[in-house]
Amino acid sequence: MDYNREYERWLQSDVVDETTKEELRAIAGNEKEIEGRFSKPLDFGTAGLRGIMCAGLFGMNVYTVRYATQGLADLIKSSSEEGKSGVTISHDSRNNSDLFAREAAGVLAANGIHVYFFESLRPTPELSFALRETGSIAGINVTASHNPKEYNGYKVYWADGAQLPPEHAAEVADSMKKSDIFEDVKTMDFAKAEEAGFITILGKEMDEKYLACVLEQSASAASVKEAADFKLIYTPLHGTGYQLVPEVLKRLGAKNIITVPEQMIIDGDFPTVASPNPDNIGTFKLAIELAKEHDANLIIGTDPDGDRCGAVVRNGDAFIMLTGNQLGVLLLDYLIQAKKEAGTLAANSAAVKSVVSTPMANAICEANDVAIIEVLTGFKYIGEKIKEWEANGEHTFLFGFEESNGYLSGTYARDKDAIVASMLLCEMACYYACKGMTLYQVLQEMYNKYGFFKEEVISIQFEGFDASDKMAAVMKQLRAEPPAEIGFPIEKIRDYSSGLITDIATGATAPTGLPAANMLFYELAGGSKAIIRPSGTEPKVKLYLMAQGDDAAGCDSALGAMKEAMLRLVKA
Repeated sequence: MDYNREYERWLQSDVVDETTKEELRAIAGNEKEIEGRFSKPLDFGTAGLRGIMCAGLFGMNVYTVRYATQGLADLIKSSSEEGKSGVTISHDSRNNSDLFAREAAGVLAANGIHVYFFESLRPTPELSFALRETGSIAGINVTASHNPKEYNGYKVYWADGAQLPPEHAAEVADSMKKSDIFEDVKTMDFAKAEEAGFITILGKEMDEKYLACVLEQSASAASVKEAADFKLIYTPLHGTGYQLVPEVLKRLGAKNIITVPEQMIIDGDFPTVASPNPDNIGTFKLAIELAKEHDANLIIGTDPDGDRCGAVVRNGDAFIMLTGNQLGVLLLDYLIQAKKEAGTLAANSAAVKSVVSTPMANAICEANDVAIIEVLTGFKYIGEKIKEWEANGEHTFLFGFEESNGYLSGTYARDKDAIVASMLLCEMACYYACKGMTLYQVLQEMYNKYGFFKEEVISIQFEGFDASDKMAAVMKQLRAEPPAEIGFPIEKIRDYSSGLITDIATGATAPTGLPAANMLFYELAGGSKAIIRPSGTEPKVKLYLMAQGDDAAGCDSALGAMKEAMLRLVKA
């Protein structure tokens, strides 16, 4: 693509608004900036779109949102899902999220597609729930999840409530390649579309249906009432959890919910945090101060679109950040034990986790006669298992999680849900408080019971508009010249791109049993594991280190050796 010609085309176009043109005039003469914005379009992948908000083909803006929505409209008009029609749309608290959502609705309406539009911001999992309630063929949530304030994004869901399948995402991307961002995109003003009957507004009635399903996932609500003095701190990090999380906790029976006032304010600039990510201890600075003031034992935080949940727990006078893996195994074990006590654990119960999540979950399930299934990274794969089991009855879905702080109990949604995770976290803490234990103490007991595991995730950032090319070069090199050790000798290599597991000692191969993905998984001597995977939404390569040892010190030593070796292999 001739990026200078495209830049000039935007400047001369009657479609482009004057504010956007002013932004583009400001970069006149900056060859690198113009190339970065106009040499290629923002990629439409299985997660939809995500990028920095700026003018140009490679930015999140009104025109790229319309462009992607026209591609989705083309897919919908060529698809047949029995009894399904329309698209449900929601958005988070980010700057321009409401604007982008309305623009998407206008494109769909112009294409004759009915839209169910939330009256105001809502969590991602409620979108997953609502699109099935409305009988929609697809859903859109305008969000960039936990990314910094400069970003926005556009997640697309299909009729089953899970994110768009790869084959459909490819069709949208192909449709975009064949069309022009201005000439081939149909648009309609939002107000006119609503007046013409193309838009139905969704509000509190959908919230009530959703909350009822969340509350049905309770495994021991009586514990919350019994632990009447238990105090917790909650922060929505300026995002969509600000109403529904406190509400569901109150309905559960929690009496002492203390919210972080500065972070209950909806603000797309996220002024109180460097980044609204609930797996970062720095994000909880204000919450920890409040917990000390009120002598609370648990802090819960949810990200701006309400699909990821993080937690900080008290241990004496200290506050400890739980990792996504630790929180996942705590919730998994709690659900198993509480349901066993209540006699509600189905005989064919199964948990699902991503392959990059802790193997401690496997040990827990094995010890409790619960099946566990591993899937690729991406919650849509957990959603696929739910759909599959509902159809064939092979298993009853118990719990699904990813190490990146994504959790789901129940089948009402097909994506991770921080609202249900917050509810279960509160309930779990009360359940153990009634037994005289903190969550930190419970975790230590679990290590003694199931074995010692420790994980670390390292993100290697790649800079520049050619970041994807740099990441591809790293993966190509690792495949061309496989390492012999990563802190420990490598026994097997799972290449999810080729679909093969190779035994290093014998050279024998076997299928991975999972769909193709750009990921390398190294099984190491002694039981530890190392994984490398480029992010599908950010310019990062992620390193997953999973140590297994005889004790905590052994795990720490193994992690240190693996980390040193992996960082030598991957250089940004």
